[in-house]
Amino acid sequence: MDNNTEEFKVSGDEVIKTVKDLVKKGNARRIIIKNEEGKVLIEVPLTIGAVGAILAPALAAVGTIAALVTKCTIVVEKKAE
Repeated sequence: MDNNTEEFKVSGDEVIKTVKDLVKKGNARRIIIKNEEGKVLIEVPLTIGAVGAILAPALAAVGTIAALVTKCTIVVEKKAE
């Protein structure tokens, strides 16, 4: 991982809250959710123009994933500072 990424290990019921908090902070470019085995379940790009259009369906997909997994890793790619 490079310096522009951060990982959070969370339980399934914390996924949506964590993703919403990361989006509110506004410094994420992409959020990737992986299962316990490291397989990518969903990637959500967070571009300025697309956040409103993409975020609602993406959060619905994240909610579905959260219901199916007990633990996962959220990888956040941050904007270069």
